[in-house]
Amino acid sequence: MIEVRPGGRRRIDRVLDPGYVQGLAGLSLEQLRERRDEAAQEETDLSYLRRLLHARIDIVRAEQERRRSGGGSIVDQLATILSDNALRPARGSGRYQQLEPSRAGEYRRQAEALVGNADLTDVGALSDEKLAATLDDYRGEEASVSQRRREVQAVVDRLNAEIAARYAKGSASVDDLLAAERADDA
Repeated sequence: MIEVRPGGRRRIDRVLDPGYVQGLAGLSLEQLRERRDEAAQEETDLSYLRRLLHARIDIVRAEQERRRSGGGSIVDQLATILSDNALRPARGSGRYQQLEPSRAGEYRRQAEALVGNADLTDVGALSDEKLAATLDDYRGEEASVSQRRREVQAVVDRLNAEIAARYAKGSASVDDLLAAERADDA
């Protein structure tokens, strides 16, 4: 489960600290954008971890179905299993992600460590009980990650709303933004 540690130094601790979105009116536009970008990166990383967990859930469920139906090798079905999620309509609060996960290796290790000794490289060797327990563990972790992701999305939305309000009021201008981008490119 993903814990948030008040006063912690990790990005998720900062982003989900209630003070992160307090006093936004007193921040400069640049500070708002920095916070929004940091929160967006956390959302991207949580989305990546969630996708890893979904893949593992799909593999375990496919193995359970294979056992019920007496189907062929899970390895032979792997491409289909993993692509099925990609072909279904999106559920939930998915957003277009411009960023790349910043902690892909760390999250891959975290997903693998969830079940401890359950080796998904050979799901066929797991007992039915161990397979069911593995699925429960993955589903529980996915629910935790999804909850944190929704919380981070709310932070991103709040920061974006403040930025948009400044443009609507005229206290920020697109011309200033374009000039700053040109200066950065020079």
